[in-house]
Amino acid sequence: MDLFDFNGNEEKAKPLAERMRASTLNDFVGQSHIVAEGSLLRRAIALDRLGSCIFWGPPGCGKTTLANVIAAQTNAEFIKLNAVSSGVADVKKAVETARDNLKLYGKRTYLMLDECHRFNKTQSDSLLPAIEQGTILFIGSTTENPYASMTPAIVSRCRVFEFLPLTSNEIKGALEKALADKRKGLGTYDAEVDDDALTHISVTAGGDLRTAYNALELAVLTTPPDGNGKIHVSLADAEQSIQRKALSYNEDLYYDILSAFCKSLRGSDSNAALYYAMRLIEGGCDPLLVLRRLIAHSAEDVGMADPNALVVAVSALTAYQNMGYPEGLIPLSEAIIYVCEAEKSNTVVTAMGAAKQDAVKNKDDDIPKYLRDNSFGNREMKAESGKYRYPHNYGGWVAQQYLPDSLKDRVYYEPSGHGYEKQVKEIRKRKGMKNSES
Repeated sequence: MDLFDFNGNEEKAKPLAERMRASTLNDFVGQSHIVAEGSLLRRAIALDRLGSCIFWGPPGCGKTTLANVIAAQTNAEFIKLNAVSSGVADVKKAVETARDNLKLYGKRTYLMLDECHRFNKTQSDSLLPAIEQGTILFIGSTTENPYASMTPAIVSRCRVFEFLPLTSNEIKGALEKALADKRKGLGTYDAEVDDDALTHISVTAGGDLRTAYNALELAVLTTPPDGNGKIHVSLADAEQSIQRKALSYNEDLYYDILSAFCKSLRGSDSNAALYYAMRLIEGGCDPLLVLRRLIAHSAEDVGMADPNALVVAVSALTAYQNMGYPEGLIPLSEAIIYVCEAEKSNTVVTAMGAAKQDAVKNKDDDIPKYLRDNSFGNREMKAESGKYRYPHNYGGWVAQQYLPDSLKDRVYYEPSGHGYEKQVKEIRKRKGMKNSES
């Protein structure tokens, strides 16, 4: 605390989510799969043997908090940067500070980099030598898949820990603790929060504890006390604080309606699908959930019978995100009707499942030599690459083996006779390619 901030006003001004941030592993909320007693991460922290790592997961699930806990428990220095606002100069300064800490005081330094997937190659390259030499211990925090969004050189030198959204029970427990905590939480407000209000905030926060803390704090601070100075937060107050209505049906009925919606899409009944979609939304369900299910079914149940179904469904999602409620329900309804009325085929899911099974059980890496990357190959390999038949030299298609020898006769995708897949079958037949009946 600042020596001149005698009343701790600066600490009081911090949001509840910041004040309640865990300082020890025992106070840490969730992620038991990586921080439970006896886990690799917990043992590494206790022995001060944790190397560079990347924390990957959704917002509000504890990535930054765990990084702070690690720095505190290992008695190391801690530098925090954000990849959005930091450049190469900031990285170099952090590395120099870490080098001085190691030389002068024998202290290691953790560099916590938020939004690390936003680092470009130049920025990443400026950090790489320090990670390799152990000058810094890197902790990257990202909401994006690091294997797809980050420089492979950085990822290969880090251990990746995947964080999961917090459960509603974990969030509810944290909120109850915040209500009782008189030092950091809301314990001095004499607030009583109804159980259904706490449950509503916990569920609708969507696994994000920061969102839940913010909603609880807003509800307590904005609810006027009664004549006895007691603050009573009801379900209605909770709905306003998190800006989402409580579901007007119980959990069992919610899943029944959602199931009926999905089966109506598959069954091509646009009337039923529209009705169940509106029941979900009017009952308090987030329309984005309906849209996500619609997108899944456009590929799962319509698929190649009408590839435009996926385009329409994704367009509806984009339209809703830009337009909001209630106007965004119009393109949502159009997409529901389109997916229902479209020809149906599940060949995409069937093909995916068969290919995935072979990818797991029959990992044949003996790729035909003429398909391999021969940019840096020897003379023999370059000669093999010359056997590759460039399809455009043969009118767009030419018979050629692409799968490894052990899988060369596999057929994953078999077009049905529905919708656009009729054309696919005809195109395949003209080329002499395999169809399901061949």
